[in-house]
Amino acid sequence: MKTTRKQFTTLAIAALAMGLGSAAWAQSAYPSRNVTLVVPTAAGGTTDLSARMVAQALGPVLGQSVVVDNKGGGNGNIAASIVKRAEADGYTLLMQYSGYHVISPHLTKVAQWAQSDFQPIANVISAPQIIVVRADLPVKTLPELIAYAKANPGKLNYASSGNGSLQHVTGAMLEQQGGIKMVHVPYKGTGPALQDLLGGQVDLTFGTAPPFMPHIQAGKLRVLAVTGKERLPSLPDAPTTAEAGYPGVNATSWFALFAPAAVPKPVIDKLAADLRTVVQSAAFKQKAQEQGATADYLGPQQLGERVKADLANWAKVVKSAKIEAE
Repeated sequence: MKTTRKQFTTLAIAALAMGLGSAAWAQSAYPSRNVTLVVPTAAGGTTDLSARMVAQALGPVLGQSVVVDNKGGGNGNIAASIVKRAEADGYTLLMQYSGYHVISPHLTKVAQWAQSDFQPIANVISAPQIIVVRADLPVKTLPELIAYAKANPGKLNYASSGNGSLQHVTGAMLEQQGGIKMVHVPYKGTGPALQDLLGGQVDLTFGTAPPFMPHIQAGKLRVLAVTGKERLPSLPDAPTTAEAGYPGVNATSWFALFAPAAVPKPVIDKLAADLRTVVQSAAFKQKAQEQGATADYLGPQQLGERVKADLANWAKVVKSAKIEAE
């Protein structure tokens, strides 16, 4: 039997409607299984702790388990490459650290990923760096640290979570501002760096407060200053770098979720809305503050604008500090 033009048009419209309905159903059903947050650092650092805070709170909101998968190393390139190549279905996301996202691109000779490979979902936490030393280092203030470094040129070593990380850049800024020279020791994340700081293999480090708080409270580490504009409520006795006489040492980290570029907008919108619920909850805010951080929600557009601005700002800092890729 021949199909008339009218019948063909009717069938085509029906098929299109079924296709659109199927796509809409697939998106409305998201998520139907576990969601994985790929973390670009080893366990124990603020990126990892932020991911675990989000996973614990987001799971019940999504109605599915949220799993943390640590893929440290390569200045964040390993984790970013995994998420870049993942299925664009919203089930594999990148829990990103600002140092890797807006500083590392200025240091990479051969880029393994581009900003266009990802789309922003939401910022969840922001935190200034703190300057923390091993408890037996004979300094109690930032000026004393500078004086000690000048009296012992090249003998102080500081740990970071990797070459080009925000910790590395903060150390370089302190060297510039204080007129000192220290030895930079890069690690594959804050966790390993912290362990060597506790063990006395390195003298100091820079990092966001959460992983250091238990050790500061136990007297195993000493905090000298906060690199933000204000003191931290969780460390009220620690002055800002400006109060200590070094206003040029100012660095704040942010931690945010990104998805592969092709993930459908309805999925991004759902994740962003659910993350807003999580981050703006009283429990999440309190937990972040107790850890020395701030619950700081930014939606997709705002996060994208932050990335663009920070890329430009940190390019100037990296050039001024003469930091180069390894």
